[in-house]
Amino acid sequence: MKILFTSPILEHPAAGGPQLRIENSIKALVKLGEVTVVSRLREKLIGGPQASSFYAGLAHSFCFSPSAFLSENLVLRNLQKLFYKYLHPDADADFLIRLFDKGKMDVLWFGYGNISWPLIRAIKGRRPDIKVVCDTDSVWSRFLLRELEVESDPQRRAQIEREGKAKEVEERDWTGLCEATLAVSEVDAAYYRSIAADPARVHVFSNVIDLASYEKFPDAAPGLKHPSIYLAGTYGHAASPMDRAARWVLEEVLPLLRAEIPDLHFYIVGKNSELTLADAQGPNVTVTGRLPTVLPYLCHMDVVLVPLKFESGTRFKILESGACRKAVVSTTLGAEGIPVTDGQNILLADEPRPFAEAILRLLRDPGLRQRLGDDLHALVEENYSVDTLVRQGRAVLARLGGGA
Repeated sequence: MKILFTSPILEHPAAGGPQLRIENSIKALVKLGEVTVVSRLREKLIGGPQASSFYAGLAHSFCFSPSAFLSENLVLRNLQKLFYKYLHPDADADFLIRLFDKGKMDVLWFGYGNISWPLIRAIKGRRPDIKVVCDTDSVWSRFLLRELEVESDPQRRAQIEREGKAKEVEERDWTGLCEATLAVSEVDAAYYRSIAADPARVHVFSNVIDLASYEKFPDAAPGLKHPSIYLAGTYGHAASPMDRAARWVLEEVLPLLRAEIPDLHFYIVGKNSELTLADAQGPNVTVTGRLPTVLPYLCHMDVVLVPLKFESGTRFKILESGACRKAVVSTTLGAEGIPVTDGQNILLADEPRPFAEAILRLLRDPGLRQRLGDDLHALVEENYSVDTLVRQGRAVLARLGGGA
């Protein structure tokens, strides 16, 4: 089976959940066939020559699409974008079709297909015979529309509704056009099946963890303090799920915790956190910004938080915590799509006081922290390893006629 894999998200070492999904997807697919990986980001943005060497060694071959060669110079980059938009809008489509034909490929697999829809549509418009896999990370319309539950501004609500409804149209279109739509969980798959003309074209292709990457804990970050709680993700603007989650903890949960444990330290970790949450920095709050790896923090935390109020997909935060045997307190939505059980391998709470009480239980009971961490690790090992993804990928390719 020859697979042409392309993604608008790629990075090594993987610095976050989106990059982990792509890297682990490729690790699984190379066990099922001959994989050619095409990056749609320039080399500097995927981690430099080290990343190129990694993917060239992992896959059968590795290269860049035309859009990856946009200049770093702002003026030149804007001119190039105008060229691609008006004079050669389908440069990437032409490139992928040529590569597909030259390599006598069997399947064109789009990692993060839900943000690659214009490119998928261009390729299928020219070559409807090419078997296309739209591999999604979430239900994007659900991701957008769920914000309505926490947003009160009328203008913002109207914008959310417009964008969400537009995504629903796209989702219906690609489930009909692509030979396979992949979802990260049965929760997301149920949605895609409900709108698909042929529900049999929808499959689960999970977010997973390469447990081998977590076997050896790195040294703790310098000056790490205890007792500690930890929130990691990608931030960026006040309305983002992660920014709202962090503010909820800072404003409604942390005061309850400090009343009981005054010296508790809160770590906010991840891309752009230093931009949108800089005001939170203080003696008992550390905002790190983007890190090469979160493990010097995560591996040494007392309690991990997943306080999301709206999102879609499944949380790498929980999977990585399980890989590191860390105890997690999450909202119900934060754990969506992962078959966790409250009190067995996680603690779940949706309001500030119960959320704070769950954290306090764990901080005061090291045995409970250890038990929950160990049980979460067992769940991840059984259900969310690269081997799981290999089995799921084999089923997808068999359905497409590859017999992998």
